[in-house]
Amino acid sequence: MSQTTSANMPTAALRGAAIMVAAGLAFAGLNVAVQWATVVAGASSPAVAFWQYCIALVLGAPLVWRGGVHILHTRHVGLHLVRVLLAAAGVQVWVYGLSVVPIWQAIALAMTSPFFVVAGAGLLLRERVDATRIAATVAGFAGAMVIIAPWSEAFTRHALLPILAAACWAGTSLITKYLTRLEPTAGITVYLLLLLTPVNALVWVGSGFDLPTSAAWGALLAAGALTALAQYLLTWAYASADAAYLQPFDDLKLPFNILAGWVVFGAAPTLGFWPGAALIVAASFYLMRREQLRS
Repeated sequence: MSQTTSANMPTAALRGAAIMVAAGLAFAGLNVAVQWATVVAGASSPAVAFWQYCIALVLGAPLVWRGGVHILHTRHVGLHLVRVLLAAAGVQVWVYGLSVVPIWQAIALAMTSPFFVVAGAGLLLRERVDATRIAATVAGFAGAMVIIAPWSEAFTRHALLPILAAACWAGTSLITKYLTRLEPTAGITVYLLLLLTPVNALVWVGSGFDLPTSAAWGALLAAGALTALAQYLLTWAYASADAAYLQPFDDLKLPFNILAGWVVFGAAPTLGFWPGAALIVAASFYLMRREQLRS
């Protein structure tokens, strides 16, 4: 991680945190668009997953034009393929999960991902995973659990779907972080969209090849644009700071998504939302302040 003085703020760590928060906002909009396409407009989850990434690929193509074809040069095809397979599994499970699980519940359970990422960052990426980072991650997860209340009657077996998606995406995040040490952000982003689109196409064809309804296309266009933006911002964040450090800021997706679902679908958060969200935000700002003082 970059070690600059406070006078030269923002540091790489704080820049990475800000980018991760922006990615969280983009993912919140994306999840609302996906849920609208599946629940409101009646499109199937395989069709939504395919068109979401196909549109994102078209919109992300200018990254290649801007950076040059050389950004796609890689000596790590195997890592890209494993990353895409994990991402594809996560996307399919997640989109289906959003069709059967309330958005606030799905996002809360997806907050299990930081545990996988922090553990992998220490074991596989050899990042510094100290007590402060662990405590902030645990606090963020505790806030998510306060919101989701897994002990309540509203908790069902379908809630396991977001957890499975979270595990897949944690593996994707770890590979993304590793690739940022070797390749440019734009190339990593385009490779994900380029390889994931045909995988989603196969799943879509295998599920019956049903076309989205006309009412779904507006949401699909929004989902595609937000997918391209969110993936680029996420990769940029990992290129700027340690994966373990960024996880509490990734937890901010939870209040973002719940508020977005409240505004769009009228799904008012439970009373547990406010203390849970406060705990997540407090953990993120505490960690950001500690990193700033270390700079």
